[in-house]
Order: sequence, then C-alpha cells, then structure tokens
Amino acid sequence: MKKNKKTFFRTYSLVIILSLSHYGFLWSQEIVKETFTYKDTLQLDFYSIIEKINPERPLIVIVHGGGFSKGKRDGSKIVKFANYFVAQGYAVASISYHLTRRGTSFGCDCSDDDKVKTFVDVAQNIADAVLFLQNKSNEFEFDIDKTILMGSSAGAEGVLNLVFMKDDYRFSHIPKFPVAGIISLAGAVLDKEYITDSTKVPVMFFHGVKDKLVPYETASHHFCNSDTDGYLILDGSEAMAKRLELLNTSYILAFSTEGGHEWATLGYKYTDLIKCFIEQVIILKLFLQTKIQLKK
Repeated sequence: MKKNKKTFFRTYSLVIILSLSHYGFLWSQEIVKETFTYKDTLQLDFYSIIEKINPERPLIVIVHGGGFSKGKRDGSKIVKFANYFVAQGYAVASISYHLTRRGTSFGCDCSDDDKVKTFVDVAQNIADAVLFLQNKSNEFEFDIDKTILMGSSAGAEGVLNLVFMKDDYRFSHIPKFPVAGIISLAGAVLDKEYITDSTKVPVMFFHGVKDKLVPYETASHHFCNSDTDGYLILDGSEAMAKRLELLNTSYILAFSTEGGHEWATLGYKYTDLIKCFIEQVIILKLFLQTKIQLKK
C-alpha cells in the first residue's frame, strides 16, 4: 500500500479522546519511584505503578539538559512528565550522566574535538543506563522493543548522536540496543548523513526556530565563528526532519517561529501530543510526516 502523509490535527484530537478513556483507570493507582545505580556512581530513577502492570508497556528513558555541566534527573518538569506517563500505563526512567563540562566552557573557546568527546561520553552513559534497564526488563516489566529515548538540549544531543551516529568510528564502540523512537527537545546531531536505513527511527522534534544555542537547521554549535576553536557544524531538528522524509521515516516537527532555546523545557508540557505520537506512530506504526507550529 502506498504511504501517504496524513493530516495530524484530525488524528490527534480523536486519538487523545480514545487514549484517555482507555487508560483513565490508572490515575487512581499508586506511583512509586526507585533509584538504582546503573554504572559506577551513576544513578537513575525508575517510575512505575505497582499493580496491574502490563508487561508489554513501553519504556521512556529521559535524559536531562544543562549544557553537560548542570541539570538533574529529578527536576520538577521531569518528575511531572514521568508521573503523567506512568499513570497512562508506561514505565519511565530518568537518568544522571557524567557532567563532563562542569567548571569548564562548552562555548566557542571549547575545541571541536572536546565537544565531540563530550557527545561520545554522554552517549556511552545513556547506553549503559538503557542496557541496565533492558537487561532487567522482566523484573521491571516492560517491552524492550518499545524503548523510547527522550532528551532535552544536551540530553537530546546525547540521545540523537547515540542513535544516529552509531556507525561513525567515534561512536561505534558503544553497545547497540533496540530503540523504537526518539523525543527530542531542542537537540541536534553531528551529521545528518549518518541517518540511514540502518539507523533511522521515528522522531518527534520540539524546537524554536530562533534557538541561539542549538541550531534549528544546520549551523555551528552556539553559532561560533569559523575562526574559533569551538566551530562545529551541527544538524538541528529541521535538517534531521528533512533527512527522515527522504528515508520515508515518520516524524513530527513541532516548532515555534519566534521561539528560542526555551523549547528545551517547554516541550515537556505537551504530554498529550507526545503520547499520541508514541502510541500511533511508534507503537501502531502509523506513517506520519508533518510539521506543527506551536506557541508558548
């Protein structure tokens, strides 16, 4: 059957009604958070209900932002987001990772090599966390083939580079594992050309067109000049969406024409939209390629 682009707004309104009616009973269940050490001193929080668990439920793994120098896995927006999705029948984990840029620059005076190494190091941490969870999937009761990675800003860069750059020699040593899809809040990848038939997955992007830290299209990291040590070209959400379109892979690009880097956190509030994308595009595999203009 020929795949056609679909009008998302009609699907969205219908699916949200169906989804809320189907999962509504979970709101009354107790939600618990357990903390685990997944590698060395690095920890993650695992959120779940404790009764009537569907062992085929999806897992969302959240990677916080903060420029690789700050941020925490239990920020208020993350906790609220996690509790919402657990109440909807999901398993959710939020991870810490090595803040390798703490106390040092990640701007135009940070060399491009150091920036790439930062991406690689965080990608390794994310892989370690996901493998820890997937190796315990029977205990945690989720379907490893429904593992969804979600990142904000630096966390999104870690997730996107982990999944899409895995065939690049700098990332090839990192263990591979199933990833069903990505939710990216103001993220970018080192090179969109590494998004291929062997690495592609559905993605939901949130991004402000006027982001001055992480490019919406293709530009240098932090918009550094070409004569600076930190000049490093990145491909943002628009560029990745175009690449996925060429590869006949589903995506939603939710953008704000006047928005900046604040969409690294604003995206957390679009829980219904994210849930619709996960359940229709990732789980039911509905083919969808579309853009949605958002306002704050």
